[in-house]
Amino acid sequence: MSPQDISLLWSALFASALVLGTGLKLWLAARQIRHVQVHRAQVPEAFAAVIELPTHQKAADYTVARARFGMWHALFSAALLLGWTLLGGLQWLADFNTAHFGTHLGAQLLLLIAFALIAAMIDLPWDLWQTFRLEARFGFNRNTPALFLGDMLKNLLVSAVLMLPLAALVLWLMQASPLWWLWAWAAFAAFSLAMMVVFPMFIAPLFNRFEPLAEGEVKGRAQALMQRCDFALQGLYVMDGSRRSAHANAYFTGLGTARRVVLFDTLLKQLDAAQIEAVLAHEVGHYKRRHIQQRLYATLLLSLAGFALLGWLASKVWFYTGLGYTPNLLGGNAAVALILFMLALPVFGVFFTPLGASWSRKHEFEADAYAAEHSDARQLGAALIRMHQDNASTLTPDPLYVRFYYSHPPALQRLARMGALAALSTPGATRPRSNDGLPQAGHAA
Repeated sequence: MSPQDISLLWSALFASALVLGTGLKLWLAARQIRHVQVHRAQVPEAFAAVIELPTHQKAADYTVARARFGMWHALFSAALLLGWTLLGGLQWLADFNTAHFGTHLGAQLLLLIAFALIAAMIDLPWDLWQTFRLEARFGFNRNTPALFLGDMLKNLLVSAVLMLPLAALVLWLMQASPLWWLWAWAAFAAFSLAMMVVFPMFIAPLFNRFEPLAEGEVKGRAQALMQRCDFALQGLYVMDGSRRSAHANAYFTGLGTARRVVLFDTLLKQLDAAQIEAVLAHEVGHYKRRHIQQRLYATLLLSLAGFALLGWLASKVWFYTGLGYTPNLLGGNAAVALILFMLALPVFGVFFTPLGASWSRKHEFEADAYAAEHSDARQLGAALIRMHQDNASTLTPDPLYVRFYYSHPPALQRLARMGALAALSTPGATRPRSNDGLPQAGHAA
């Protein structure tokens, strides 16, 4: 098979995967919308004692609105991807960059910067609409234009400080060694490990305020839990998530001396001390069941495979021509290879989404089981129900949509697996608190 035939075959494969992947996303979203709307009029029987109909309907409407937004964004993203690749957008940008700045390392780094900035600006209207229209419509948004702009500028600055040196190193390695992909992966791995320490200690505080959990019942229960679980923790912190959103969550972050659990301030207002203890036990369960380590190892292995694949593809002319770019015979194609790989990989990666989602749901079940062993399963069940209420998370997702996308199992499955269905029979335990000043919004842990 001639190089031209391989190029045409690669173009056809890419275009087919893009069409099939986009069609799959739209079909799944349509299923989700239909399923949620069909069950909108009635609270599921298992939750009838604890979830009021208006709360259930709000969750349905929010889910449908998000799914429709996602459908339009998927179509736009597919069209944009075609514009960058087969329709010649990247070719024009690279030619313009070469004509004005050449093909040296600095010029290639400038091409990466230009592409990233243009892509971010193109996607900015979608971010604005989601934040200030969709989220605001359901009472979730607390962001302001000034805060949004400040976050955007901080992101640009942090990305420049952290990512530009890494990108420059990778570009240099691509021209310096046949085994550049192995050394680039080693640099990426070291960077990723360093970020697990640097991010919670230095970067996250640039965007949010983190304060140690105040003395009181919640902290007392948390400390007792850590002792029971033999879990050494550098700190329990409360994050001012309410500055931007009414959504609530808790998460585990960091590595070594930076290891910590973070609670959203909205979560502290939604749950009582016993429920927060159960949520913390769930987060500790992720560490004790080695989920953090497993995900880190998986990330490193997949990134190694990705760099090896890129190392092979970057030497093939058909890889460039099949994606609408004619490589420069004088060299200087490293930046384009990185961009094309980043554009093409998600097109094929979408078909593997169910594997990652299934693995994540398995981890959530295991963390729930750990929490049930070391705290009160009924309290964790009550916390999950309350978070679903306040977070407008639908209780009636489409089963196939769940299998494909959901990183967390649906509420009923989690409650049944941990033996906490009794939490559904105590109406007062999970009714929204009065006078807490919070819209019912957020995301379940």
